[in-house]
Amino acid sequence: MMLIFGLMLLLQTAACLDHFCRFDQLYTIKQCYAALGHKLNLQMKLNYQYLDLRFYKRLNNGSILRVFSMKKNKEYEDYYYDYAYESIRNRSEFFFDNMTLSINNVIRADSGIYRSYVINIDMVIASELQVIVEAPIGSVKVSTNCSSNQRSVFCSSEGDQLLYNWTLNGDPLMDGNSSIDLDEGTDGNIICSVKNHVSHAQKTIRLKPCPAVSVVFVLVWCFQLMVLLGLLGAFHIYMRHTSGEKQEDQKVRKRRFREGHEHTAEDS
Repeated sequence: MMLIFGLMLLLQTAACLDHFCRFDQLYTIKQCYAALGHKLNLQMKLNYQYLDLRFYKRLNNGSILRVFSMKKNKEYEDYYYDYAYESIRNRSEFFFDNMTLSINNVIRADSGIYRSYVINIDMVIASELQVIVEAPIGSVKVSTNCSSNQRSVFCSSEGDQLLYNWTLNGDPLMDGNSSIDLDEGTDGNIICSVKNHVSHAQKTIRLKPCPAVSVVFVLVWCFQLMVLLGLLGAFHIYMRHTSGEKQEDQKVRKRRFREGHEHTAEDS
């Protein structure tokens, strides 16, 4: 569908991770991060006396995709570039009051270098911006494990380029990994904070000293004891069976011996 023109940006809601980026002068490309599935606002250089607006995306192979071209608030076909970037056109709105292109439902393919031109009678203002799309932070999960005189705490979440920070009872811990080792007697509230360029989240759990005997150790010990008892029981049954067979063989031999002895006595 064609671009929708308006006079003001839609109000951002707290649930949306909308990002606002401004173009710099050409050859001074700065990075701009966008949240996957959310909205990205790209603001061109403000110039209300423009005659022509052009907005392109440059691909890695050097080719150019046309996002839009406008004169006097009307879009026109810029045949200098053969291919239009329909994916963005179908998800975008342009707002003339602040020269901003608003892209809805950002996808990973929206990453790349964008170039804008604001043309008036006296000059052409060319700017570039590198857009990097990242998946936002999902729900944060924290788990613990007690073993060998220490406690390990693990933190995980969905998202791209995750950075972890830990806080214990309000004091930051010097560890930026997704797991951290603490003394087995550690007690208090521990917070795992996760962030990237587009979002952040955290999870708090209550730590109590590890039990004197690890539950895992008890379970392993019980399993080993059950295996040992099973082997002893099987050995006992085997020995009884073997002993019974020996006793039966002895009885048979004794009976045969008596029968043979009786036959010998009768023959005499």
